[in-house]
Amino acid sequence: MTSGTDGNERRFEVAMTEAEWKARLTPLQFSVLRRHDTEFAGTSPLLDEHRGGTYLCAGCGQPLFSSETKYAYESGTGWPSFSATLHGSVGTSVDRTFLMVRTEIH
Repeated sequence: MTSGTDGNERRFEVAMTEAEWKARLTPLQFSVLRRHDTEFAGTSPLLDEHRGGTYLCAGCGQPLFSSETKYAYESGTGWPSFSATLHGSVGTSVDRTFLMVRTEIH
C-alpha cells in the first residue's frame, strides 16, 4: 500500500508477501521497488538502452514509459529519464529526505 497523489491509501493489483517479492526480484530490484531505496547514479543498464519499445515495471510488468519519451542524450541525472509516462501508469508521492522536497515516482 502507498499514498496516492491525493493522499489516500491505495492498494496495488499485485499483492505478495515480502518472501514472494524477494523470490521474484533481484536484491537490487527488491531494495528499490519495495524499500524505496535508490540505485547509484550511472549504474542502470537502462541508461544505454535505446531500442524502441515500452519500459515495464520489474515487479509487476505494467507498462510505464515509451521509448519515444526517453531522453536520447540522457538528462544528466545519472538515471534513465523520460519526458512523459504512459497515462495512469505511475503514482507520485512527496519525498522530503535530505532536506529537500522532491517528487518520487512509483
